[in-house]
Amino acid sequence: MWGGAMKIRWLEYFVAVAEERHFGRAAERLGIAQPPLSRQIKQIEDDLGALLFNRGRSQVTLTQAGEKLLERAQEILSLLEEAELEARRIGQGAQGRLRIGFVGSTTYGVIPNVLKSYRRHYPEVALGLFPMNNAGLRTALIRREIDIAIARPKLDDPEITSRQLIEEPLVAALPDTHAFANVGRVALRQLAKETLILYPEKPRPSFADHVLNLFHNDGLEPDSRVFTMDFQTAISLVSVEVGAAIVPASVGTAQRQGVRYVPISNPDAKTAVSVNSRIDDQSVHVRRFVDIALRVSQRLCKGHARHGR
Repeated sequence: MWGGAMKIRWLEYFVAVAEERHFGRAAERLGIAQPPLSRQIKQIEDDLGALLFNRGRSQVTLTQAGEKLLERAQEILSLLEEAELEARRIGQGAQGRLRIGFVGSTTYGVIPNVLKSYRRHYPEVALGLFPMNNAGLRTALIRREIDIAIARPKLDDPEITSRQLIEEPLVAALPDTHAFANVGRVALRQLAKETLILYPEKPRPSFADHVLNLFHNDGLEPDSRVFTMDFQTAISLVSVEVGAAIVPASVGTAQRQGVRYVPISNPDAKTAVSVNSRIDDQSVHVRRFVDIALRVSQRLCKGHARHGR
């Protein structure tokens, strides 16, 4: 009995006979002997309680029930073939989706090049892009709400594997009217006397903690602090002379009216960008994205080294 669900093999047998209009040719096409095929077709008819073929001496024709079954069977087999192909392409990483969370400041520098390269190699993979800070990235990655996290500097968790993509210096974002706006370099001890614009205030830990740790490691405590939501707002506050901000050097490539970016002399004033994924996620999409991210970042680092940057 069919048990309420057609067996795929039986559908293939039926379609072969219906399309060939001949049991012998259908058996040859299926790679089986004719007698078993005839018995299978008879079993299908018995289970359905309907005659599917008119069997003549010289030819086989479809009954009305057979014509309707052929129409549906061809649709079903076609859908199954498409589903198999789609599953195979997703399994190979050629199709599917990849959800990427990222820290906003990483949209400057290496990450746009990584995304362009990935899209060029795998144009049929749908990319979902979600801006958030490090704390949000860690939570979303562990909860499987995203597949990849682009963090600054990295995510620390036993469930997460982290690979550094690039390291870059930090710079001071100062109002263009500031006394240090046109100097060659500025030290953290000088910046500690300024109103320091930090981001984000919550959730923590965040880039703000990374900046504060730089001061603490030098035995310094900023005189005044202002917290804001993200680096764009921090730069805006700098432009209207609220205070100074410390940002990645790549952010300084996008000039902002009223703002000057000055290198920081302290050698530890650096930040890194990392690509992070769950240790238990071995999907081909994640592996290929990480591979491309590492290759692109290595190429850019070599290019910067050749030009002395």
